[in-house]
Amino acid sequence: MKKSLVLGLLFTLFTSYAFATQVDIQTNKGTIRIDLADQAAPNTVANFLKYVDDGFYDGTIFHRVMKGFMIQGGGFTQDMGKKSTRPPVPYEGNNGLYNDRGTIAMARTQNANSATSQFFINQVTNPFLNHGARGGAGYTVFGDVIQGMDIIDNIADVSTHNVGPYSNVPKSPVIIEKVVRVK
Repeated sequence: MKKSLVLGLLFTLFTSYAFATQVDIQTNKGTIRIDLADQAAPNTVANFLKYVDDGFYDGTIFHRVMKGFMIQGGGFTQDMGKKSTRPPVPYEGNNGLYNDRGTIAMARTQNANSATSQFFINQVTNPFLNHGARGGAGYTVFGDVIQGMDIIDNIADVSTHNVGPYSNVPKSPVIIEKVVRVK
């Protein structure tokens, strides 16, 4: 009886840990599964998951797509309306994670502590975005794509144009239909 209780508790802890930090980014091009690095970037992951749980990303777009670089989303509606966000999250880019192909990182302004809802997924390895690469802050990596790199590559291939002050906007919207935790 004790042995089965302990095994049951261990199984529950293991499966909760293994899957509690994964999300699916469901797009009109396919689904991308992300494993979040909650230990390396706890504040960033908590911030991202708050947006996920609130449904904030539902119906937003990948508004900046640059083949051979990255795809960026999480802040604009299909008509390029900028969504209101919560206050910025503190910079956690000095966490030992790197902007390698298939990683997800926070977008920000020149201020390292300005990341809110927008994120990007590295289509290629981008070492110049890492902490210390330019003598200062980089871009906080907070997870890895574990399924769907083919979707990222397909998104990176779309035709883009300029919309007002924004460049590299897909001509046909790449919609983030929903972001959900993997149960």
